[in-house]
Amino acid sequence: QARLVESGGGLVELGGSLTLSCVASGFRLEYYAVAWFRQAPGKEREFVASISWNGGSTGYADSVRGRFTISRDDAKNTVYLQMDSLKPEDTAVYYCAARLTSTYRYWGQGTQVTVSS
Repeated sequence: QARLVESGGGLVELGGSLTLSCVASGFRLEYYAVAWFRQAPGKEREFVASISWNGGSTGYADSVRGRFTISRDDAKNTVYLQMDSLKPEDTAVYYCAARLTSTYRYWGQGTQVTVSS
């Protein structure tokens, strides 16, 4: 069964760092563009970062640019999100998603990130 599984979330203090992982199983992630999204309580899901299928292009939301870095290791069928200088407003459930076309085909179940002040 094809799926994505996120991990690496947790509780961290203001200014701390976390690295999230998104592992694909049941399909080869190397052909897919991948993105991270997040959803905070009471808010809509929002785009965080994306990486093209070959890793040649990345994109970031203004709120995280310069603090977060997306990368991929196709040999491990994994995409990462390195998060530095974390702020309380980064608290959310983080999801990864993969697409071949304009529609994200696969979504993970999410991992909770909580930043304390």
